[in-house]
Amino acid sequence: MRDTNAFDPQTLRLFDEVARSGSFTAAAELLGYTQSAVSRRIAALERAAGGPLFERVARGVRLTPAGTALHRHAVAVLDRLERAGEELAAIHGGHGGTLRAGAFATANVDLMPYTLKRFLARHPGVELRMTEGLTARLMERLHAGALDVAVVSDYPAGLPAEGARLVPLREDRLFVALPAGHRLATESDVDLRDLAGESWIEAAPRGQPTLLVAAAAAAGFTPRGGLRVAEWSGKFGFVAAGFGVTLVPELAARAVPPDLVLKPLRGATPVRTVYAALPEVPLPAALELVEMLGQWEVCTTDSPT
Repeated sequence: MRDTNAFDPQTLRLFDEVARSGSFTAAAELLGYTQSAVSRRIAALERAAGGPLFERVARGVRLTPAGTALHRHAVAVLDRLERAGEELAAIHGGHGGTLRAGAFATANVDLMPYTLKRFLARHPGVELRMTEGLTARLMERLHAGALDVAVVSDYPAGLPAEGARLVPLREDRLFVALPAGHRLATESDVDLRDLAGESWIEAAPRGQPTLLVAAAAAAGFTPRGGLRVAEWSGKFGFVAAGFGVTLVPELAARAVPPDLVLKPLRGATPVRTVYAALPEVPLPAALELVEMLGQWEVCTTDSPT
């Protein structure tokens, strides 16, 4: 078995320079070696290669067939190492490499798309990979090293106390979506007590407290359950058809169709907190994205009446 310790990058660069210049002396001067040091390194490389790599000619040296074969591989290795160095510098500088981001569904309505558009315009060399999921699953993927940054929420199940860096981004208020012809559609805001008799379209996790139940309890009533619909466009469709009303996060305001109106709630408004979650040692690109996420402003809080 060959001793491949001599095939280190420094020796391969020396070998490449001797091959290109055809001279031990020229290579030594260019790389800052003595001629005797070049001779010793090439001799060690030849022993590792199992035979001569150069033959002496009138004005220097030239590659043997074995030397030609090794030189071809050496050039490829050195090129890959150079490219690796460039890629690592880009990753550590925040303007290259791959950024694996995740977010819950309503963050993908407005917050993530427009922030990522700005980020990629500034860093076109970064390759983006995007994942959507519930907060619990996103946190699992972050802890497993499968995500570099995730936009998550403390509702409904809260967030883990350790294992990630959590950066608060904003409080996400909840608004009520009403059909355009609803009796309260022209009001500037709505008292939750005025909706005590409505059916609510939602699909909250079973067995967990909801912001709606908590807010309704504070207003003195228990909300009447309606159809269980999880997907936002489905909720909007059933509300528009008159099956009930639903709460909509401010993050999803852009997605509300024109045949619905979105109204703020009077008094104590139900809110959830949105965070950016990062691993303990985050990528510079992820840190910059989080900074830009913190600069985002909501599209609208009120649909046209």
